[in-house]
Amino acid sequence: MNAEELRALQAPLKQLYRDQPERARIAARAEAALDPDAIACTIASSPHQTVAGLHQAAGGSGDLACSADLLLEALVACAGVTLRAVATAMGVTLRGGSVIAEGHWDARGTLGIDRASPVGLTDITVTFAIDTDAEPEKLRRLIDTTERYCVIFQTLKTPPRLSVTQAQAAG
Repeated sequence: MNAEELRALQAPLKQLYRDQPERARIAARAEAALDPDAIACTIASSPHQTVAGLHQAAGGSGDLACSADLLLEALVACAGVTLRAVATAMGVTLRGGSVIAEGHWDARGTLGIDRASPVGLTDITVTFAIDTDAEPEKLRRLIDTTERYCVIFQTLKTPPRLSVTQAQAAG
């Protein structure tokens, strides 16, 4: 896809969202089915399923997906797709490359060993390793624009309001 094709694809959507801003608010949803026999849950995602469980540092086998890794995977997926779209719109040719997200969490917080230890990822670094001939200034603008429009990056940078509710499962 080139910049002209991308603009043609997105133009009617942009106009719709300008004319009807309420249509731009898109619902996102994920659901995990709890495993009754293991400390695990299954996330149904198209076209396959992901089974998540405890990280090895919390007593897991290492055979199942770790939630922190899934979060970082969502981040690199979003950043990678956003980067490709921005590069296309800017006319920057990318021959390849990768997006890497690295973070750290303290198992003492997760396991309740030390209340002063945080629970969750406390620092995340995103690295773009890009194979391109783009000038440094254009490359910087590409990365800055990707950061600005990456939904997951911006969600982590400015966390949303979170709430927890409870419902009775159908039995």
